[in-house]
Amino acid sequence: MKIAILGFGKMGKAIEQVALDSGHEVVVRFNSPDDWGNFGSLLSSADVAIEFSSPDVVVSNILRCFDANVPVVVGTTAWEDKLERIREACLRGNHSILVASNFSIGVNIFNKINRNLAALMNNQLQYDAKIAETHHVHKLDSPSGTARLLANDIIKYVDRKHHWINQESTNTEELGIISHRIDEIPGTHIVSWFSDEDEIEIKHSAKNRFGFAKGALMAACWLPGKQGFFGMDDMLIG
Repeated sequence: MKIAILGFGKMGKAIEQVALDSGHEVVVRFNSPDDWGNFGSLLSSADVAIEFSSPDVVVSNILRCFDANVPVVVGTTAWEDKLERIREACLRGNHSILVASNFSIGVNIFNKINRNLAALMNNQLQYDAKIAETHHVHKLDSPSGTARLLANDIIKYVDRKHHWINQESTNTEELGIISHRIDEIPGTHIVSWFSDEDEIEIKHSAKNRFGFAKGALMAACWLPGKQGFFGMDDMLIG
């Protein structure tokens, strides 16, 4: 499979290594406006694009893929306010995109456990909840996209939680997310439910970036030949 990589930072480099080790070909890498000027025509030669850039360029990168009719897998986070625009453009043009805040298979299993636990806790009024997430110092968004997804799922299933905030909270209607940025930690997420009597905790810790890269490559192998707007659940289920 021929792959275009949009965003060639640490994640882009990990994706390239995993792709090459798996026998795929990286036909072009884009990491700056100059790259688009020099190599933009090569995008159409790719079977699929994998996008891990930054929130300020992700939309233009996606639209370039749509214009080239190249399926695109997107792992950039912190652009949710533009997501509906991209969904509409995708469906209107019969394009293909898979968007996820986290491509780790372990994290996506963790997300399902979080949803099931939240549903169980809806009627257990003695418990309150909080989320803690820790990432490397280079991470731009806070809280992480995964923490926001975890929080939004809890709010969806737990009637007494109305919104989240990016700090600790004693307001039972708020869900506190505590964010830490330390050294080169790839990513740790902890969801805690606590009462006066006990505490329940679920945790996922990434050991390195390759779990995310392998998940993104799996999505890139799954997406070509399909049309529509997809997430990781679509891939894992079907």
